[in-house]
Amino acid sequence: MIRNMTDCATLHNGVKMPWLGLGVWKMKEGEEVGQAVKAAIRAGYRSIDTAAVYGNEAGVGKAIKESEVAREELFITTKVWNADQGYDSTLAAFEESRKKLGLEYVDLYLIHWPVKNKYKDTWKALEKLYKEGYVRAIGVSNFQIHHLEDLMAESTVKPMVNQVEFHPYLTQADLRRFCREHQIQLEAWSPLMQGEVVNEPVINELAQKYGKTPAQIVLRWDLQHEVVTIPKSTKEHRIIENAGIFDFELTAEDMARLDGLNKNHRFGPDPDNFDF
Repeated sequence: MIRNMTDCATLHNGVKMPWLGLGVWKMKEGEEVGQAVKAAIRAGYRSIDTAAVYGNEAGVGKAIKESEVAREELFITTKVWNADQGYDSTLAAFEESRKKLGLEYVDLYLIHWPVKNKYKDTWKALEKLYKEGYVRAIGVSNFQIHHLEDLMAESTVKPMVNQVEFHPYLTQADLRRFCREHQIQLEAWSPLMQGEVVNEPVINELAQKYGKTPAQIVLRWDLQHEVVTIPKSTKEHRIIENAGIFDFELTAEDMARLDGLNKNHRFGPDPDNFDF
């Protein structure tokens, strides 16, 4: 059972990845992202998730440096953007991300979206980075089952993580099952439905029952499904609040009620119909 902030999922290569992290999507480069990262680290978070396309890797790197927490205690994720996909261009993009972050290595490097006819070459670049020790783990983001099968048919290293949109309106049961069977750790982006959790009656009802916020109910649901979660907030009190999910447990019945909210609704793009 996941009981505290320091608990980690163990990826199939043995690397430990915190169950809870801070996502920094849409955070402004500079002070906004820097303050959020520092607040999260102060609150006990050790995992930070950024991406080249977010345009805030330098701010994340600066905040890491200023936080004075030992590098090996942190788990830093970034992603290669669609326009940079391909073998050589991915290697160049990684080097640029690494320099912006100011890090010797990255803990997890992901392919941001499954760009057709490119993601296999991109993956070969990730395998090279992994084998050379520049990244401790490699994975994908927004990959459906057919993308994963296609990728794994020709790869020498299996993805360790698949980061996808996951929340009570999009429970992705088949994908979750597939990833579990293949030892690919599922990770949730937009776990709080871009703020819509507060408008769902069942979630509010459970929040009252457990004396928790709607966000805490959903983040706990993630953990009990063994899905890594990276809620985004720029406000320190919310960052602290989002971490208050280790002192209670949802019953099997309440987990099932949340599962029952699924309507296959995406707040973000559909990986199969995305204009890459």
